[in-house]
Amino acid sequence: MTERFRAGAGRLCLDFIRTLRYRGTPAELEELPDEAAWGAWIDEFGPFSSPVRPLAVGDAREAREAIHAVLTSAVRDPVRRRLNRFAALPVPAPSLAPSGELRWQAADPAEAMLALLARDALDLVTSPQFARVRRCAGERCGALFLDTSRPGTRRWCSMEICGNQAKKSTYRAKVH
Repeated sequence: MTERFRAGAGRLCLDFIRTLRYRGTPAELEELPDEAAWGAWIDEFGPFSSPVRPLAVGDAREAREAIHAVLTSAVRDPVRRRLNRFAALPVPAPSLAPSGELRWQAADPAEAMLALLARDALDLVTSPQFARVRRCAGERCGALFLDTSRPGTRRWCSMEICGNQAKKSTYRAKVH
């Protein structure tokens, strides 16, 4: 199974597109290589209480690339149509369990997760928050994140990882 997925980008759709780690670099890493990994991602980020076992991973990667494209470039018809197709899928429905716990159900949980992701992306690109989507300044990273800092000047997707690496590099350059 793949290593733990990254979270904390500020929106579910932004966490999802990070499953192609180090996008566009020689170190690019596919974190959704198969159905098991896609299921693990849904289990970690989705609303479902029982494990999800998707039958295919192709739609997940297609949705991820459509979401990335709409967040990083002008909306082109094929991308728009693809994203709208995913957004039109049925979403999970809430139900109250006998225990009083809220549970989420869907006939096809993997498809329902794609609908949630596409709808989150559409909501983001049409909201004022979209102006606060940033690309990480980390040398190897380049992930997108939502800058929720008050001044809007956040530079790294994660201070603990990318920010720390940048500060270490700056320090080493000064010392040597």
